[in-house]
Amino acid sequence: ATQNEINGEQANILVKTGCKIVAEGANMPSTPDAIDVYLKNNIYYGPAKAANAGGVATSGLEMSQNSIRMSWSFEETDAKLKGIMKAAYDSSKNAAIEYGDPMNLQKGANIAGFMKVARSMLAQGIW
Repeated sequence: ATQNEINGEQANILVKTGCKIVAEGANMPSTPDAIDVYLKNNIYYGPAKAANAGGVATSGLEMSQNSIRMSWSFEETDAKLKGIMKAAYDSSKNAAIEYGDPMNLQKGANIAGFMKVARSMLAQGIW
């Protein structure tokens, strides 16, 4: 998939057809104009970096299983993945609220991600 596949004009069509939720399933498929349309029209927007975290998390879970030479059941793996995704949502939502834009999960995900990296760098004495 390419980036910027949904522009502001197309996002307005989504609004007119009654769209309530946009959950991105590709890397940055919505242009900044489209995201503005979502937010101005109270469309609940799941940005790619948060919505796609499940694939990255699943890869991490697979690497964990391989490193400890264990195999988890579907139920156990699914429970771990749900916990990871809930934590990603919660940190994005909480950052959006803390920084005064509670409906903007993209802003929240950006801030939460930055803060996580910054805390790690501080803890390691890098910054």
